[in-house]
Amino acid sequence: MHRRIEAFLEMMAAERGAARNTLLAYAADLADFAAFCAAAGVAPDRAETGTLRAYLGRLYAQGLSARTAARRLSALRQFHRFLLQEGVRADDPTVTLEVGRPARRLPKVLTEEEVVRLLDAARRLPGREGLRATALLELLYATGLRISELIALPRAAFRPGTEALVVRGKGAKDRLVPVGAPARAAVEAWLAAEDAARGPKPPTRFLFPSRAAGGHLTRQRLAQILKDVALAAGIDPVRVSPHVLRHAFATHLLAHGADLRSLQAMLGHADIATTEIYTHVAPGRLEQVVAAHHPLARPGRRRPAGGGGPA
Repeated sequence: MHRRIEAFLEMMAAERGAARNTLLAYAADLADFAAFCAAAGVAPDRAETGTLRAYLGRLYAQGLSARTAARRLSALRQFHRFLLQEGVRADDPTVTLEVGRPARRLPKVLTEEEVVRLLDAARRLPGREGLRATALLELLYATGLRISELIALPRAAFRPGTEALVVRGKGAKDRLVPVGAPARAAVEAWLAAEDAARGPKPPTRFLFPSRAAGGHLTRQRLAQILKDVALAAGIDPVRVSPHVLRHAFATHLLAHGADLRSLQAMLGHADIATTEIYTHVAPGRLEQVVAAHHPLARPGRRRPAGGGGPA
């Protein structure tokens, strides 16, 4: 069974470009399922629908949320499809399985005024640390990059005068993300200070280098930088994270007139349904659109002759 799981994970990485964190989650989920089957005396790759249903029932009995159960079922479905394609099984026992739909959680967001306070606090930090914090915050808010995308940005992606970044996102898909003037200036200031500190040494591979094993800033260090800036700005650090700034980017763009398709492209969402959650976060923008463009939304407007109107 261990070999089959390894083969499945290799396929997910090679053919579907699954991220490392996704592979780790699948590995943990399938290991948990394998342990359940072992205790039941069933070979995991031969488990029937009843065994799978009993496993999901145990998850609910343990108090796992619908979201976690849905993720476990997703891992099981993909694994069993892999077994079917490889000829290990002649059927897929997950076809009829369902779990409760997880509640859709609205993303946490910061107000525009709070983002300004964060940026101002970062600029007040001294030396190279301040320049780096400012560049990180400006880029996060200007581009909406995921944390994994930001910390692994190669230096070659950013040259003087760069107006857009080519970002490699989920599934190894590249997308073009515009970068505004304030973010460009902040990054250029950071790079100038970094080059001055390095002296004759050649430039580093990454935009935000580190002594960590990966050669670039770690997720943990970036999160800590944002917490420190939040404290300096007088904002509860619990409310500030790279993902919250990504949400702020999307919500504020939508509030100022961006369309969903453009926002989807910049965020790197495969499905526009994922982007549509921001319409729930910023309902005021939708009300403004209706008020400005619907033929009957403003006082004094009359229905067009002929009785025709929006269906």
